[in-house]
Amino acid sequence: MDKNMFCFQCEQTIGCSGCTGNSGVCGKTADTAKLQDELTGALIGLARAVDSTTAVSKKTSQVIIEGLFTTVTNVNFDNASIESMIQKVRAEKERLAPDCSKCQSPCGKTDEYDMQQLWNADEDTRSLKSLILFGIRGMAAYAYHAAVLGHEDDEVNLFFCEALFKIGYEENTETLLSTVLKVGEINLKCMALLDKANTETYGTPEPTEVTLTVEKGPFIVVTGHDLKDLQLLLEQTSGKGINIYTHGEMLPAHAYPFLKKFPHLKGNFGTAWQNQQKEFDHLPAPILYTTNCLMPPKNNYADRVFTTEVVAFPGTVHIDEKKDFTPVIEKALELGGYKEDQILTGINGGTKVTTGFGHAAILSHADTVIKAVKSGDISHFFLVAGCDGAKPGRNYYTEFVKQAPSDSVILTLACGKFRFNDLDLGEIGGLPRLMDIGQCNDAYGAIQVAVALADAFECSVNELPLSFVLSWYEQKAVCILLTLLHLGIKNIRLGPSLPAFLSPNILNFLVENYGIGPITTPEEDIKALQSGCVQ
Repeated sequence: MDKNMFCFQCEQTIGCSGCTGNSGVCGKTADTAKLQDELTGALIGLARAVDSTTAVSKKTSQVIIEGLFTTVTNVNFDNASIESMIQKVRAEKERLAPDCSKCQSPCGKTDEYDMQQLWNADEDTRSLKSLILFGIRGMAAYAYHAAVLGHEDDEVNLFFCEALFKIGYEENTETLLSTVLKVGEINLKCMALLDKANTETYGTPEPTEVTLTVEKGPFIVVTGHDLKDLQLLLEQTSGKGINIYTHGEMLPAHAYPFLKKFPHLKGNFGTAWQNQQKEFDHLPAPILYTTNCLMPPKNNYADRVFTTEVVAFPGTVHIDEKKDFTPVIEKALELGGYKEDQILTGINGGTKVTTGFGHAAILSHADTVIKAVKSGDISHFFLVAGCDGAKPGRNYYTEFVKQAPSDSVILTLACGKFRFNDLDLGEIGGLPRLMDIGQCNDAYGAIQVAVALADAFECSVNELPLSFVLSWYEQKAVCILLTLLHLGIKNIRLGPSLPAFLSPNILNFLVENYGIGPITTPEEDIKALQSGCVQ
């Protein structure tokens, strides 16, 4: 594959086939893409070294998870930090297999993998291996967040090594397909681990109304997914006259009791990640990026961008593992914020949004929900969820929610909800028709709700009046989709376009076995999806 770069892991990849020029749609350069491939190849080499040991150590797992997370879309654009990560991976492999580098007759057992072998493989092998790779990249993000809060799982950590090994050295189609579905199985365990980590640390999310108004005075905008970083920033800004506002996937933080106790956690600023270049333009406040999704900052606000954890961009200030947010705090005080309160709105003009309808909150009203279904007051549940993005066609999700029958309930999560989460859809039986379950990290909650309802009605999830209408952009959406397939959930609608890394044969397999299909129009899809019922 004689091209400057090759990357087709996100939904917006050029021509629905792959970014191959001097830079990708996400903004990463060809040099960065090649370094990410080199990092992935090094991780596969490390996985081979792990294969010769009896267990995966905590240190090795941390290196693998961090390395995989570094390659997720819109996380790291900084070549120097990626090169540093590559050296960290190589050092860990040397620690596990120190004799390999000194061997006079190398067997190649722990050699790094050349990703060109994957990109040039036959299309079905490439498709299956890509599903595995992109799936574990997404899962690594969830494992990373859980580990930050002190929660790990040996089975999850071991599977990262197993999956990396098979990406590099397995060619059997049936084995690869089995591994694809196992990504979904292990990701379910990983999401459960993260759910436990979040709730044990910060309490059970509770329905919370969040204002979109930004008060006058100094403030900081926090984006990403990492609740620990938000906690530390809230603690370090306490009593300093600085307000904190969430952005994007950080919105659900307002629902956690521990975080809600900070009075200067005021509200939410802006919408989803793809709007940040417009929304952060001339913002009189610093922005702290805790995880993806970072878009290359425009020059007129680059000096207000701060990154931490695996997020990095050339020329921006990076907060290291010491977590001293003094530079961010000083920048907030220097800029001073707005002179007057700013009454801002969501995409549809709403001035507030509600979050915190996690599985515990919804299931606490299970009797009401079941009664409403049996009486006919609730005709259908639609999970309209996933990543947002800039490609045309995503207004479909707004129109779907607007056109959904007035006796249906909309469950949502991840940043795709910003297309419609400021709409007032009313209530059914005292429950809001629109319920925000949380971050993409909280997809486990939606699964728990579905399983609980199936148990209550003594049927399968596929027999419930419940339909999945998903939008995808990056690799966390891929591993969630694989989890739904592992659970046998069928007839999922996916858009705005199908993944470029699905070969015709693999796509046909998903269609025939799971009924997965592309979105069409809101009218047609609502009609088609309302065919299921519960007795």
